[in-house]
Formats: sequence, structure tokens, C-alpha cells
Amino acid sequence: MLLPTAASFTINHLNHHLNSGLAPVRVGSPTRTKRLSRVPKLNAGGGAAAGVEQYDGVRIGPPPDLPSLLLHNRIVYIGMPLVPAVTELIIAELLYLNYESSDKPIYMYINSSGTLSQDGRPVGFETEAFAIADCIRYIKPPVHTIALGQAQGAAAMLLGMGKKGFRYALPNAVITLTQPKGQARGQASDIAIRAKEVMANKKVTCDLIAKATGKSIEEVEKDCQRVKYFDGEEAKDYGLVDKVLHSTKDLPVEPSFLS
Repeated sequence: MLLPTAASFTINHLNHHLNSGLAPVRVGSPTRTKRLSRVPKLNAGGGAAAGVEQYDGVRIGPPPDLPSLLLHNRIVYIGMPLVPAVTELIIAELLYLNYESSDKPIYMYINSSGTLSQDGRPVGFETEAFAIADCIRYIKPPVHTIALGQAQGAAAMLLGMGKKGFRYALPNAVITLTQPKGQARGQASDIAIRAKEVMANKKVTCDLIAKATGKSIEEVEKDCQRVKYFDGEEAKDYGLVDKVLHSTKDLPVEPSFLS
């Protein structure tokens, strides 16, 4: 209990000193004082009041709230496997941006292993990806998709679900097609039911990819039998993306903070 008391005393003492308009600045020796202009008040939680101040050309203030900054500029970032918590957040952001503006595009950056972990173990259900895919088709704003890093399995399907003509990949992005996997335990009848569900999910996934790429569902099902890898240009040839981006200048429409 001594540490919070000492920390609170230190911060309160610093607030009192800052509010007096004087702060110590050591230039050689001895210590001199220099007047500050509007220093944000510190609180016991370690943050600072809203706003950014400048002191001798140095930024003083809280770090930027990156998730809010991205959302404000209509950027949705998928950087994790598609587990329920991630799906809930992505859908909430899409719905919010839909009602904020039904005309402005949404930029969805994808760096995800889909419903699998990095070592290929299932960590989510394909229904998570289906929920996001349905939401993309449900909302009015066009969704521009950009793959960076990786877009595997269900994430590759979401990449292709973007508005045609506005689906992108960065040059070194790795995009893979693979069939769904599932874990089944219990009685033989339960395992059989789960296997049937996995096959149904595979059919839905392949159907969505076929519609996105213009290929036949039979060809997509064949390609999904084993893991199929694409780089940016190969994904473009396959029909999953429309263009390979080399810089933000290649975007037809730049987010507001880039223009």
C-alpha cells in the first residue's frame, strides 16, 4: 500500500509545481527555472488531460489512440485469427461506419491466419468469417480490402469479398486457400455430426470464393483440397485481388490523414 501512496504524492506534488507555471530545467549548474505554457495536468492514473501542448518544440501530451484514429478514418484492421472476440469487434466497427456514412468506403486491412493458428490448429469456426462476410454484403458502404502479411483460409475468402476493383495485396503478402478444419470429441455420432458440419462450411467457403474470383466451384474445391499459396501477383491472376499495391499512392482514394 506504500507504493500507490508515494506515487500519488509524487504526482500531486508535480501537478502543484506545474500549475504554478514553473518547472526546473537544469542547464549545467546550478538549477534554473523556466516558465511553461499550458502543461497538461497529470493524474494518478498516469495519463494526461486531453490535448497536445508544445514545449520548446517538443510534443507534450498523451500518446495517440491508434484504434480510434484508424476508425475515425474508416480503417478496420484484422490482425488476429477469427475468434469470437475479434469477430464481435469487426462487425461492431462495420455497423458503426455504415451508420456514420453510407457512401464513404471502408478500408479493411487483413493480416490474419483465418480460423487457424500459425501452426495450423483450428482456433475458431468458419461461422465467424461467414458473419463478417454477410456484414460486408449487408452494409451500404463499399469495403476495400487490403492484404498484408498473410490472409489464410477464411481470411483469404474475406479478402475476395471486398468490392471488385478495390481488392488489393501488398507485394510480399502471402495468401492461401485451404479447407476448413474441425475438432471433434465425444461419441461417434457426435463426431459424424461435426464432420458433416465441417463439410457444409467448406462448401459455403468455396462458393463465396468462386463468386469472388469468377471461377467454378469445382475448381475452387479442388484448389482447397491442399494448401494453395499465392503471392500478390498470383492472387491477382487467380482473381482474389485486383491490384498489387506498392505504396499508399496506388490507392484510388486515400484516407483523410494521408491526403
